[in-house]
Amino acid sequence: MKAHQKMLVGIVLGTVAGLLAHWLAGDSAWLSWTVTNITQPVGRIFIRLLLMLVVPLLFSALVMGVCELDLKQLGRLGAKTFGYTVVLSAISVLLGLVLVNVLQPGAGFSQEAIAAARSNPSALKSAPTPSNTSPAALIVSMVPDNPIRTAADGDMIGLIVFALIFGAGLAVTQTPAALKLREVLQGLYDVMMRLIEGVLKLAPIGVAALLFSVMAQLGVEVLGSILSYVAVVLLALGLHMFGVYSLAIRFLGGRNPISFFRDVRLAMVTAFSTASSSASLPTALKVAEENLKLPRHVSRFVLTAGSAMNQNGTALFEGVTVLFIAQVYGVPLSLGDQAVIMFICVLAGIGTAGVPAGSLPVIMMILGLFKIPPEGIGLILGVDRFLDMCRTTLNVTGDLAAALYVARGEPDDPEPSTAPAESSAS
Repeated sequence: MKAHQKMLVGIVLGTVAGLLAHWLAGDSAWLSWTVTNITQPVGRIFIRLLLMLVVPLLFSALVMGVCELDLKQLGRLGAKTFGYTVVLSAISVLLGLVLVNVLQPGAGFSQEAIAAARSNPSALKSAPTPSNTSPAALIVSMVPDNPIRTAADGDMIGLIVFALIFGAGLAVTQTPAALKLREVLQGLYDVMMRLIEGVLKLAPIGVAALLFSVMAQLGVEVLGSILSYVAVVLLALGLHMFGVYSLAIRFLGGRNPISFFRDVRLAMVTAFSTASSSASLPTALKVAEENLKLPRHVSRFVLTAGSAMNQNGTALFEGVTVLFIAQVYGVPLSLGDQAVIMFICVLAGIGTAGVPAGSLPVIMMILGLFKIPPEGIGLILGVDRFLDMCRTTLNVTGDLAAALYVARGEPDDPEPSTAPAESSAS
């Protein structure tokens, strides 16, 4: 069986078994013992294996993502690409947060179910809450005085800022030792990705255990909210794809949106089928140069960097998912909290791996930061593969829209290129 087929079996078995147990046993002692001593530990081991990889994966991915910008030689292209990425990512996350707050897909659970769910101890260590929450104090607190202690305390905002600064310093340092350090960090990233692949092979068992625990406690009422959650994510992705991107293509790229979507449909189909921005990169390069007629030096730079950094759909998905799980478990999030979540999602989009399920470690980190029970991740794992395909389509389309914007006003290729287009993901 293929990986997604095994995942589907785990989803079905965990969901059906959990619902049957809730219906037949209710609040019986044996069901409580089974959840407490068998399914919850198995699910938490799967979660902790993912959490174990968060810090080294996030740090290495962010540093390598910034290094790939080649700040010395491509400062103008880098500035335009980074500015576009930040603005469009912020719009996507804001759109998702507004829809979650308005439509409330996670609301409506009984108080008994919420109390039972919240009684589960968290597997994540939450970052310390700052004593001063003024805008100036929050900005100051973003800059860590000790990055190692910051990572140990779970302050991922500080870790992200340090990784961005470290990556910029590494990008402009061209000594032999610095180049070797870059190779070491690339090796660290490669190892973390291989470990992620290994952990995800255990996903069918972990997902089945998580879903059994959740369904046994919450019952059939959770299914309606999951469908509502999927609908909110798809609505947000659709509005950003055909609303925000269409406006950007028309006014920033100077092209007809209908023609653009027709020209890039091959890249969109590839992204949907692979659920990987990195795997879609060769097709995106081909589409940009042959269909959109963009200068090679622009398309290669923007699309290569974008496959790792311009993750609008992923940032949107992370924000919506965190708020949805918070609503399910009755964890209140103020507007300030949601602003911090939005900020983290935008920054983390730079470091989220462009592979299937690459956003899960970031979501786990944000859940811990805001004391949201991590077991809630089991609610969305069952539908994550389909949503991953959808958000990856948005990511790749966004990369091409960004290339269109950056290429506007740029000269054609300075000299004919004799090398074939790069076909490997960075």
